[in-house]
Amino acid sequence: MSTAPVVPPPFDLAHEVEVLGERLRLVREQVGAIIFGQHEVIEEALITLLAGGHALLIGVPGLAKTRLVETLGAILELEVKRIQCTPDLMPADILGSEVLEESESGRRSFRFIRGPIFCQLLMADEINRASPRTQSALLQAMQEGRVSVAGEYHPLPRPFHVLATQNPLELEGTYPLPEAQLDRFLLQIDVDYPDLEAERQMMIATTGVEEEAPRAAMNAAELLSAQRLVRRIPVGEKVVEAILSLVRSGRPGADGAGVRRFVSWGPGPRASQALMLACRARALIDGRFSPSLDDVVALAPAVLRHRMAISFAGRAEGVGVAQVIDEMTAPFK
Repeated sequence: MSTAPVVPPPFDLAHEVEVLGERLRLVREQVGAIIFGQHEVIEEALITLLAGGHALLIGVPGLAKTRLVETLGAILELEVKRIQCTPDLMPADILGSEVLEESESGRRSFRFIRGPIFCQLLMADEINRASPRTQSALLQAMQEGRVSVAGEYHPLPRPFHVLATQNPLELEGTYPLPEAQLDRFLLQIDVDYPDLEAERQMMIATTGVEEEAPRAAMNAAELLSAQRLVRRIPVGEKVVEAILSLVRSGRPGADGAGVRRFVSWGPGPRASQALMLACRARALIDGRFSPSLDDVVALAPAVLRHRMAISFAGRAEGVGVAQVIDEMTAPFK
């Protein structure tokens, strides 16, 4: 005798959202006590982790990008490791390598020594300074959740997230990430200068005898549970249609109408998936039971800015990606 699958009642999901929303509020408060003034950056970093993705942090030196990653690792109780990307960095320096060992009996065998990528939260500092070969090794692991060494696959820990950084100023001697690799980052988070009051607080708090240390508010198992909950949050038809319409409007078209005439290449289906997950995660952070059009508009720049390129004609007219995205989101505001 077969039995129908048990479907959890809606109030169970609502209760889970409420409980997790309160926990995430504590996480944001803990991060905000260490990272001053970067509220949007903190929110987008948390959205990335809740959605199970990776983020590209772009900002000039000294804006606490490294400190943000270390703080998130401490508050979420994740194992954090850092890679300083340089032109001479090899894939084996990240993934690990096999070494030949000889036992007391004279028997020789290979043993795999794990690289720093075997962690839960990896910071790839100045990723565009690594060679394309090394970038490919890192981004393959981001996509597949495993590494391949000498024909053997080695699974990475779960959760596994990469927060990579780039300096937008010093581009000499760098290797820009190809479009296909940029697409593997869920969000591009632009880190700007803090406002006056935030910089005042930071200056006073970080130049005294003691600095406040981050305190754990979640753990890895709870983060994995939250990532599963994100995928269970219902999305209304209007939001689904808005995501599809928005992403597809950023692709170059034969008609050359609207903003399409300025786009040389635009976001693919992975952008739709990223925006859907990010909107769900943002709703969860706010303790809401489903995302809204406001979430779509708010997250569109972070999802799309690294998945689009302006044509030569657009650059000649002084058009930038931010302006194109503003025009794309205008109908949904």
